[in-house]
Amino acid sequence: MDPNNPIVKLCAAGVAAEGAGRPADAKALFDQAWAESRDDFEACIAAHYVARHQTSPKAELKWNRLSLQRADLAADGRVHGFYPSLYLNVAHSLEKVGQTAEAYKHYSLAATRLEGRPDGPYARLVRSGVTAGQRRTCGPPT
Repeated sequence: MDPNNPIVKLCAAGVAAEGAGRPADAKALFDQAWAESRDDFEACIAAHYVARHQTSPKAELKWNRLSLQRADLAADGRVHGFYPSLYLNVAHSLEKVGQTAEAYKHYSLAATRLEGRPDGPYARLVRSGVTAGQRRTCGPPT
């Protein structure tokens, strides 16, 4: 991910604000990133972070789905590495709204997108989320 991209910079500042205990500032930065997104790649990133600050599970699901949809529209492959997280977040949101069968399906899609990835903090984090989510939604871990 290009650290000089203005949307990436806004989202990084939002993550820093979250870490500093300033959720309102983080939300404002993520909303600004969404408003200033210029293409599907940037919109995918911004929506991913906007989802984190929704006040209802239904709204969170809407933004997580939107992030995944914009990733699917990005034609240049820059979002390829994001898919495990995107599917994981959609799955978790689906689980929160009680759509456990659909959640399990998305947890499995996240697991599939992790296949062949080198082990590392990102892969371990997503794998852990997938395994826990699949167990909660009554399916065997993949």
